[in-house]
Formats: sequence, structure tokens, C-alpha cells
Amino acid sequence: DGEWVWAVQLLREMVDTCVERHTTTYNSVVRTCTQGGEMIRALQLFAEMTDGRIEQNALAYSDAINACEGDWERALVLLREMVHSRGEPHTVTYNAAIHACQKH
Repeated sequence: DGEWVWAVQLLREMVDTCVERHTTTYNSVVRTCTQGGEMIRALQLFAEMTDGRIEQNALAYSDAINACEGDWERALVLLREMVHSRGEPHTVTYNAAIHACQKH
């Protein structure tokens, strides 16, 4: 269950060694943190994407919304944010938000 620790450590190594990070890099780490029960860390990494000027695409929003398990209000805020900033979300994004609402 410590896979998320390794994923975060590898991401930090990329930052420290100036290796370029991409949306898929962050999506993978956010997803790994979510699967490891590290919801707050997953959302922090999603927010870090903006600071690093890394695109938050539909999949990134979906992964962040999945991290909102049990916090349907936050999930809906992220969904609305995506609609406002990126246009129409993908079906996967809506499904993630619906799933977050089910966990409530």
C-alpha cells in the first residue's frame, strides 16, 4: 500500500533534477495517491500542476474528482471549475463526480 510514497518520491526526483513533467506524469501520481487513500495529497498534487504550468486536462480533473471521495461538494466545485476553465468535461469527469456523490 506504499506505492503512492514511491510515486511521490519519483515525482520529487524529477523536480529536483529538472526533468520535464507532463500532465500524464501528474495524473499517474494523483491516481496512485488516490488509490492509496491519500486524498489530500492527491488534491495537493493536482493543485501543484497549476503552479508548474502543467495542463489540467479532462483526465487530470477526473483523477482529482476521484480524490474527493466522500466530499461531493468539493467534487462538484472541481467539475464546475473545469467547465468554466476548459469547456465541456468528458464523460469520465462526470462519472467521477457522480461517483463522489454516491460515496456521500
